[in-house]
Amino acid sequence: MKNNFISAGKILNFHGVRGEAKLGYSKNREDFLSRLNVVYIQDGSEYKPLEIENLRFTPKCAIIKFKGIDSLNDILEYKGKLLFVPEDFAREFLDEDEFLIDELVGLDVYDGDKHVGSVVGVSNNGASDLLSVKTLTKNICLVPFVKAIVLSVDIKSRRIQINNIEGLLQ
Repeated sequence: MKNNFISAGKILNFHGVRGEAKLGYSKNREDFLSRLNVVYIQDGSEYKPLEIENLRFTPKCAIIKFKGIDSLNDILEYKGKLLFVPEDFAREFLDEDEFLIDELVGLDVYDGDKHVGSVVGVSNNGASDLLSVKTLTKNICLVPFVKAIVLSVDIKSRRIQINNIEGLLQ
């Protein structure tokens, strides 16, 4: 069985001259990242493992060091690259009401029985995750992923039920 990989972060830049890199990642994922021993870089159609030697967090990013990458020249080739983890591994860290972005994109959005659009992306504004919903009039509206608005998510039936409060979807 072929394992699917999902993105866990992105190498933003080098950090110093000893092969460390600045790692960008989704908010509140420090616990998940701290448990990683290996991440993968996509090389064509293959995923190449990189063993994590050290990981620490700063207010704006994480600083990551890989085994065998010990100089500025070694890390520079990875600048701008996404780091991946096996999807099954990532799922182990999801709470009951958490979903992978890939699962949400493409789902139909309903207000009651009325189809109002579909999810085209997911982002975060610091306070909450936001669903980018393309409405039937082709507008893109940001819907806060909070219990008061997103009433239910059913991955199997590819459906998200929302409480379309006034002014939410234009």
